[in-house]
Amino acid sequence: MKNAVARRTEGRAVILLILVVGVIAVQQPIVFNAYGVSLARVALVGLVALGLTLVVLQGELDLSVGSTLALTGVVVASIPDLGLGIIAGLVTGVAIGALNAFLIVVVGVNSFIATLGTLFALRGLAFVMSDGRPVRITDIDSALVFGRELLGPITPRVLIFILLFVMLQFFISKMRAGREFYAVGGNRQAAIDAGIPVKLRLFTSFMLCGFVAALAGVINTLELTAADPTAGSTVLLASFAAVIIGGNLLNGGRGSLVGTLIGAFALGLMQVGLTFAGADREVQDVLIGIVLLVAITTDPNNLRALSRRLQGLVRGKTNQQA
Repeated sequence: MKNAVARRTEGRAVILLILVVGVIAVQQPIVFNAYGVSLARVALVGLVALGLTLVVLQGELDLSVGSTLALTGVVVASIPDLGLGIIAGLVTGVAIGALNAFLIVVVGVNSFIATLGTLFALRGLAFVMSDGRPVRITDIDSALVFGRELLGPITPRVLIFILLFVMLQFFISKMRAGREFYAVGGNRQAAIDAGIPVKLRLFTSFMLCGFVAALAGVINTLELTAADPTAGSTVLLASFAAVIIGGNLLNGGRGSLVGTLIGAFALGLMQVGLTFAGADREVQDVLIGIVLLVAITTDPNNLRALSRRLQGLVRGKTNQQA
């Protein structure tokens, strides 16, 4: 049984989840009674991580998801008509994904560099639009309705997270376009030779990733009845950690949304447990960073993938200087 778990890409996520649950049961058992808080945090991290997984499966990165979440929230809160604001926010996310894909696929910029640039640009834009302060939603009554529990601890955020997971899982496992994400990440040249529209698949993954990050921003803003331009600062690290811990290979071609889901539960519960223990946000980031480093260094494939990415960046800088 142990070997069977180890062979699956979700193995490390399962182990981490067991460890987190064990520690919380001993140190902060109250977390298991705070269903609403725990599920809300898992859903926020999980939403962003699901979209990010689609990009990672093709061997690319999107570091701008946290800033997309923050900017989308500001867009929603800045428009008096809540329905129009939600639509504008989601369209913004898709447009950001398309921009990232254009820079990577058409211009030829490395995805790490391209999305790092959009990360800072979008974060700056969110601060400019909000004047660096939280922006209150005009139609607060409608936003409060959205945040109410539907069934037990299940809120619209959690329900949307579950539905999105089901739809994306069906897409990458049952539909041809989704299954081709693995082919693009596994061997891009072979995928091109096989007639797979690689550029279209890359555009699709980045636009879906942008849409999902925007959806997370919309939901977060509605539940808080305000948009915070710093909202995505901690989500990026936690969602990226959930993807890697879930067994998704940085170089693409291997992984699963199920692993990401388990990783999101582990990271989300860890954050809630640390919050209940009184840990500062910076301490939480340090611990999540350590977990991420352990996940990367214990997977030889991810180490090689990271090494190749760094070498590619160094070669690119050298060529530019020459």
